[in-house]
Amino acid sequence: MASTAAEQPAQEQQANGNGEQKTRHSEVGHKSLLKSDDLYQYILDTSVYPREPESMKELREITAKHPWNLMTTSADEGQFLNMLIKLIGAKKTMEIGVYTGYSLLATALALPEDGTVSSSLPSLPDLPSLFLSISSSSPLISWLGPQILAMDINRENYELGLPCIEKAGVAHKIDFREGPALPVLDDLIADEKNHGTFDFVFVDADKDNYLNYHERLLKLVKLGGLIGYDNTLWNGSVVLPDDAPMRKYIRYYRDFVLVLNKALAADERVEICQLPVGDGVTLCRRVK
Repeated sequence: MASTAAEQPAQEQQANGNGEQKTRHSEVGHKSLLKSDDLYQYILDTSVYPREPESMKELREITAKHPWNLMTTSADEGQFLNMLIKLIGAKKTMEIGVYTGYSLLATALALPEDGTVSSSLPSLPDLPSLFLSISSSSPLISWLGPQILAMDINRENYELGLPCIEKAGVAHKIDFREGPALPVLDDLIADEKNHGTFDFVFVDADKDNYLNYHERLLKLVKLGGLIGYDNTLWNGSVVLPDDAPMRKYIRYYRDFVLVLNKALAADERVEICQLPVGDGVTLCRRVK
């Protein structure tokens, strides 16, 4: 998903004579760190595309036509997030950085229909089981079940993918907020009822604010809950020498990613696992 609006289209070839970091593979959203394009395509063709829900495929194809398509979550990472949500049994999640909503749709499809009421919604009295059998298309169900608090500064991009989300029948699970995420997080933290209530958070937004998000999210994620930070290998630039030639946006955000990785490794409040999925994903499990 969103690395930065300045990212270039995915069709560019590998590094040129100026040492600029470019993706090789023509697949939209491709950020794989695999050296073999054939091997990456094998993963997509064998394990990802055959199991990709039709709604996600449609959204991926729509996003491919957008000029900022490299900001999207890759199909293999979307599959990973969908599986992860199911493995941890998440019912209440948050996403910071949405773009057209590919990872958001992957999450929404994975969440079960039964779950907790979002803290931003009015509480309900116990309802007879009769009401729980109402179709998910009913407005009542938007007050019930799992909730995804999704934040992005650009509603237009989110609305590009919204028809696919609606067609998949999961739009009622999403509470989209347009604007910067930090004020929303501060508002949530101000009410102690929100502390420790989120099962999973996925962050794919402004890298220079990752640590600011981290401090706040540790108050909102439950003990044993997960925070996933995207782009933590940042196009492989984290291992390049400081004087290596690279694109301006890669160099600018690289320093923030390096600081984040070092901070997460030293943070005893979380257990971490960094995976070379997409452009690098670091999972943080809150233990304190």
